[in-house]
Amino acid sequence: MKTRIFLFSTMLIAAFAFFAFSVPQDQKKPAPWKIDAKFKAMKNAAPGDAESIKLGKALYAKHCKSCHGNLGLGDGPKAANMETFPGDFSDAKFQSAYADGELYFMITAGRDEMPKFDSKIPDEEGRWAVVNYVRSLKK
Repeated sequence: MKTRIFLFSTMLIAAFAFFAFSVPQDQKKPAPWKIDAKFKAMKNAAPGDAESIKLGKALYAKHCKSCHGNLGLGDGPKAANMETFPGDFSDAKFQSAYADGELYFMITAGRDEMPKFDSKIPDEEGRWAVVNYVRSLKK
């Protein structure tokens, strides 16, 4: 009888330790974005050249990196405290899920925990440059 209690207690402690020290999965997957057809059809107004990507990288570092992380993996320092996962920009599913105009809309309008950047990145060229930089993060 004592052996059974000891084994049960040991398994209970082991299970508790496993769950206590595992990575928390409490961030939920964000709901799909509701994006107007106008933006879905919008074409990127900035060339995806090195200059645009360089500008986009600088703006991304200033405005996006704290949540989305250096490489767009969704692992920025603020990400752990967010209610929803910020997304992995390097993932092929993400890259193929959204047209450039949709990414432009997301940057401009924001929603929930994602702030809108229409006033922080006021010129269209800058927002398109961020789109180009995000596109450059694919695996």
